[in-house]
Amino acid sequence: MDFKVVGDAMPCVVCQLNMGEEVQAEAGSLMYMTEGIELNTQMTGGLFAGVKRMLSGATLFLTHFKCHAHSGQVAFTSHYPAHVRELHLNGDAWLCIQESFLFSTTGVEIQPAFTQKFGFGIFSGTGFILQRLGGHGVAYIHGGGNLMDIDLQPGQHLSVEAGSIVAFQESVQYNIQLVRGLKNSLFGGDGIYLCSLVGPGRVTISTLPFSKLAGAILAKANNQQTANNINNINF
Repeated sequence: MDFKVVGDAMPCVVCQLNMGEEVQAEAGSLMYMTEGIELNTQMTGGLFAGVKRMLSGATLFLTHFKCHAHSGQVAFTSHYPAHVRELHLNGDAWLCIQESFLFSTTGVEIQPAFTQKFGFGIFSGTGFILQRLGGHGVAYIHGGGNLMDIDLQPGQHLSVEAGSIVAFQESVQYNIQLVRGLKNSLFGGDGIYLCSLVGPGRVTISTLPFSKLAGAILAKANNQQTANNINNINF
């Protein structure tokens, strides 16, 4: 089984499968598949496992793609401008924000992980439940804009704007910290809280979180609607 990232600004991941090989993906992430690839939507692990995936921001069903020919291809892509990152799991685990999982080999387990700190669930913008990717295999995650990896040494601290977090290794400790200074909190433009991450472990962050992109589009649309309303007023 081989994986190839195609494209730059909005790439897709092409999986080259041999006879009998299989991958699993979130519903709606398929771009194309060649002849000989069989699509099978299933509730992997049963109803309870499916409900747990829903709590973590994933879909109730996972779509499985199995190759029944000598070889075949299946490709996956994000539904917004994003980049992808390949994770190699060998018994370790990553914690991902909701909807960052794209697809994986079938040996990867997708489970919910409740946040360690109550304040993190309230103020981080990620919610109380993260996605935990564990087991053995290869997984692909995605995040808006470009992605940056930061390796934290034991005890090393990193403050991150909440929406910019895509994923981090389970060994990383996380919490919420209050932005110091009233002026910084009210007028700094970065909110009142930042996410505090402490090593050891790798952190993957996004340069353009989907929440910021959606907010900018919504603000532009509202401004345009306001301008249209003003133009339609008869003075």
